[in-house]
Amino acid sequence: QVQLVESGGGLVQPGGSLTLSCAVSGGAFINYNHQWFRQAPGKQREWVATITKGRNTVYLDSVKGRFTISRDNAKKMVFLQMNSLKPEDTAVYFCNTLEEPNFWGQGTQVTVSS
Repeated sequence: QVQLVESGGGLVQPGGSLTLSCAVSGGAFINYNHQWFRQAPGKQREWVATITKGRNTVYLDSVKGRFTISRDNAKKMVFLQMNSLKPEDTAVYFCNTLEEPNFWGQGTQVTVSS
């Protein structure tokens, strides 16, 4: 059973930066493709980024060039570096694994506001 714990969210002004972290336990971390999702108030959860076990990355168009997903296999951690944040990035951010899609953490709140 995979357990995921997100952290690093907070309140930031437009144009600011945050780095989210996801600690993953259980399962075979090194063999997983890891993902970040987000859910804004009143909206459905949407996919944001994926990093494969081969470290290839794919991004939602609206975050491309601003967000960077990375992984540390030794520490079993996944990160999301977010730069040039916009108010529309406000959401609860969740990490997830493609291979165990039914497991979710509690999420971490990101609020972009002046």
